[in-house]
Amino acid sequence: MTDFEQVPDPTLYAAPLFLALLLLEVWLLARLRRTGSDVLGYVDHRDTLASLAMGIGSLLFVTLINWGVFELASLLYPHRLFALPETSPLTWAIAIVGWDFGYYWHHRVEHEVRLFWACHVNHHSSQKYNLSTALRQPWTPFLSFVMYPPLALLGVPPWMILVSGGLNLVYQFWVHTEAIGRMPRWFEWTFNTPSHHRVHHGSNAPYLDKNYGGIFIVWDRLFGSFALEEERVVYGLTKNITSYNPLVIATHEYVAIAKDVARSKSAREVLGYTLGRPGWTPKRAPEEPV
Repeated sequence: MTDFEQVPDPTLYAAPLFLALLLLEVWLLARLRRTGSDVLGYVDHRDTLASLAMGIGSLLFVTLINWGVFELASLLYPHRLFALPETSPLTWAIAIVGWDFGYYWHHRVEHEVRLFWACHVNHHSSQKYNLSTALRQPWTPFLSFVMYPPLALLGVPPWMILVSGGLNLVYQFWVHTEAIGRMPRWFEWTFNTPSHHRVHHGSNAPYLDKNYGGIFIVWDRLFGSFALEEERVVYGLTKNITSYNPLVIATHEYVAIAKDVARSKSAREVLGYTLGRPGWTPKRAPEEPV
């Protein structure tokens, strides 16, 4: 399998399952709310429709990015360091674990560098938390060009790299729910779960920039970014947006960066506003205008 067009996309095959689970969750969350649970449920159709629209847009844009990942991986693959047997369990394990390791750092950089946060922020822009939120995907994940093609140097075929990415995304669908509490302790220790990912979507101070893992939560435990779900999660951003327009959701942080850069007074400020952490502001003298 050498052509991008031949690479199967697990997310497309999983789409009917996504829809079925979403409808089941609508019923289940409504039932939980009737019994007094504080789950948020599907109480705002505008939010759900915005998430669905973001998912459709992501399908279009990310397909182009995946094509670029495939082409870069294809350039690297002839220079692979290991001759892994194609489709063997070992190769699949390296592909899936390797993608998830790359995803952890991809995800973490998106939270820690504002320019890349501008891509990822739309996934956190909903103040609800349900399976439709899983579809509110980024449109411009350009870091993919850096994080995933190097798997080809380990001997992972380019097509398998993309399929592993699709499987990673499929796994992450089910963790976007309030309908599931805690999983068994061994599972919670090893894998990303709804409890762990609710923390990730929290705007509460203890939850900010925590639990980046896609499939495995062990990366967060290893690299000091893990937080346990304890207090009630408040979903959304520290400064929420009110628009349900997909174009606004997808671009609002890029627009904010452009405005900050336009009023910058030095190259240092330009770098701070683009490559600093989200929320970075320059330290100026008291008499100096902001």
